[in-house]
Order: sequence, then C-alpha cells, then structure tokens
Amino acid sequence: MSTNSKEAILAAARQGAQAHGYSGLNFRDLAHEVGIKAASIYHHFPSKADLGAAVTRRYWEDTSADLDAMLADASDPVSALRQYPQIFRRSLETGNRLCLCSFMSAEYDDLPEPVKKEVQAFADVNVAWLSKVLSAADVVSPEKSEERARAIFAAVAGAQLMARSRSDISLFDALIESYQATGLLPA
Repeated sequence: MSTNSKEAILAAARQGAQAHGYSGLNFRDLAHEVGIKAASIYHHFPSKADLGAAVTRRYWEDTSADLDAMLADASDPVSALRQYPQIFRRSLETGNRLCLCSFMSAEYDDLPEPVKKEVQAFADVNVAWLSKVLSAADVVSPEKSEERARAIFAAVAGAQLMARSRSDISLFDALIESYQATGLLPA
C-alpha cells in the first residue's frame, strides 16, 4: 500500500472521528470511503488504537502548525489571539463537525492509553501556544498566562460544543463575542 493510501485513511479517519468520535474509526466504513479492503488498513494501522493514536497525533500536529502560522502571519500577538477561535470554527464550517480532540475528550475513559496521550497533547499544545502568546501580548503576567490560557481553551472548545449541539455556527460567534466583551479574549 502506498503513502497515498495511508494519507487517505488518515483523512477519512479524521472526518469520521470529528463526526462520531473514537467510534467513528470503523475499519470497514473507512475502507469503503477510501476504496480499499478493510484488511488493507491493517498494513498501516495494526489496530484501532494505532489508527486512533495516529489520527489524533496528526490532528494536534496540524493544529500546532496552524497556530504557529497564525502567529507568524499576524501583525502582533493580540491579533493572533483574536484569530485563535477560528481554529475551532473551521470544524463547525465543515459539516458541523467537532474538534477531534474535544470529541475524544468526552470519550476519555473509554479510550486506549495511546489515544489518551495524544488527546492530552492536543490540549497541551493549545494551552502552551495561548500561554506564550498571552505573555507576548502582555495581556496577563507570565505567572498568570497558563491559567488564562486554560480558561480560553476551555471556553472556546465549549462554545464549539454548544454551537454543534444546535447546528448553529452563529451561536459560536456570539459566544466568542461575549468572551471578548468580558475580557477573556482580546476584543
């Protein structure tokens, strides 16, 4: 099987997990979507746990790269902080999906250990980026930046969850605006 097949499996797994969580990683369904035999998936991913860990790792790595690019392209750190919620909004824009790691966090007790590790890494990447940018923007003191970063991460992920449950992206936008109005996020 080629690298292209592996990438196609990961892409299909991402979509499935964003719509259905860990249970969305059904080898038969993924194989059908990719156009291969289910047994062929085992060539790259010997188990569902291996696939789950790989797709989750790819998700947080992609998010980390997106965050770094957002900061590099922003005119200043405050501007990057204003753009942060867009990372979560994109999932809603794509078929009312949820952040893959937010979905899997809700299933945390039932996840295999390797998947749990990758889900935690996603949160760690977001909190570390937010903490760094909050300090650079001089929004809070370095001593308070991680605490504020956790609050922002939880609030934005929660806004996505509420919007998804109502299939209403305008609710996400309204919640982000309220976070800006209250000072959690820069306006």
